[in-house]
Amino acid sequence: MKHRKKRVFFICFISLVVCLIISSPIIISHYYLPKEVKLIVGKEHIFNFDIPLKANLLKDQMITVKGEHESVIDTGSISLNKPLYVSMNEAGKTDVTLSLLGFIPLKTVSIQAIPNREVIPCGKIVGIKVDTKGILVLGIGQFEIEGKIISPCKGLIEPGDMILKCNDMELKAKEDLRDIIETTQKEKIKLTVLRNKEIKEVMVQPSYSMFDNEYKIGLWIRDSTQGIGTLTYIDPETGSFGALGHGITDTDTKKLMPIREGNIITTTITHIKKGKKGIPGEISGIIEYEDKNIIGEVINNTPIGIYGELDKNKTQDINEKKVPIAFQDEVHEGKASILVDLTNDKVQEYEVYIQKVSKYSNEPAKGMIIKIVDERLLNLTNGIIQGMSGSPILQDGKLIGAVTHVFIQDPTRGYGIFIENMINNEKR
Repeated sequence: MKHRKKRVFFICFISLVVCLIISSPIIISHYYLPKEVKLIVGKEHIFNFDIPLKANLLKDQMITVKGEHESVIDTGSISLNKPLYVSMNEAGKTDVTLSLLGFIPLKTVSIQAIPNREVIPCGKIVGIKVDTKGILVLGIGQFEIEGKIISPCKGLIEPGDMILKCNDMELKAKEDLRDIIETTQKEKIKLTVLRNKEIKEVMVQPSYSMFDNEYKIGLWIRDSTQGIGTLTYIDPETGSFGALGHGITDTDTKKLMPIREGNIITTTITHIKKGKKGIPGEISGIIEYEDKNIIGEVINNTPIGIYGELDKNKTQDINEKKVPIAFQDEVHEGKASILVDLTNDKVQEYEVYIQKVSKYSNEPAKGMIIKIVDERLLNLTNGIIQGMSGSPILQDGKLIGAVTHVFIQDPTRGYGIFIENMINNEKR
């Protein structure tokens, strides 16, 4: 009996080892190899995935791959833990298939060559106001009717839902919903709701609150939000911009806000609260919502930045010096700088140090860790503070990314996003 148990254990152990051997290349390729790679036409890019894996490269004639000793690799086994030199002489897109031992497919990587692109790194602090696409539900409320506590929306509506329509009428502001309820009074209303990318329709029965002297359905709602952030870059050819390096999320639900429209507005900084360990600092400013102060339109809100177009007639004071963008394979640990205007005077350049680079990370807003080392900025803010999100990061004369988040326990350090990720996302 004892020998039988040992034999079963040995078979299970060997099976586990075999499974790990078979699955490990697949797991490694999934988590450590990118799905998409961008190149500059005619320029050789160095990739060092540093993965202990050999793979078979199947390719067409659009792409040239060289090994360590500058020898061109056509097909066959290549090592992914040694540097590869990749180039494309024409703009276009090609797929590179990686396979283990020449016949076990692992992953297809899309490689795209684009013309060299130059943008204007900005660093200007601006006010941002966006109106939601529909009405955002913050919470489910309750109220008293004839001595009973009721909640008409409980079990039907959830925090984070977007109410798009009421009785098939599009809602642009929370007042629209209130007006319909006042008109229909005790009649049931049909709400069209967006929840987790799925459209639902629910029927809700309003009830009359004597305390408020109106019919209610018991929802806490919001239809707009505003704040302060930093412009990252401007495309001088189109006037389009990218900012923040992360999306605008609701402070209560923590969910990304689908937007109907929005504006970029000039702002005057009135106070800087320095960051402390455990307490993030922040920028306070005055945002005046007048037409003359609106300098641009927000068109898209995404998890890794907001995007839109600036009014060229109102942005003459913004720096017009263009710089090339850098792709992830060009970013390295070491000295860099950020641009930001914290004095209502002009955009200043401050020295930072890139401590870690996580290329092709599954968290695009956390591609690098930066540390503020410039004494002028440390004296002003103690490091990274709220409102600096989007501050452009420069290295070797190129725009490499933007500041995204601060480390709460160490305000001198924070995350940055690669500019490649922001620009790839601007039209999606």
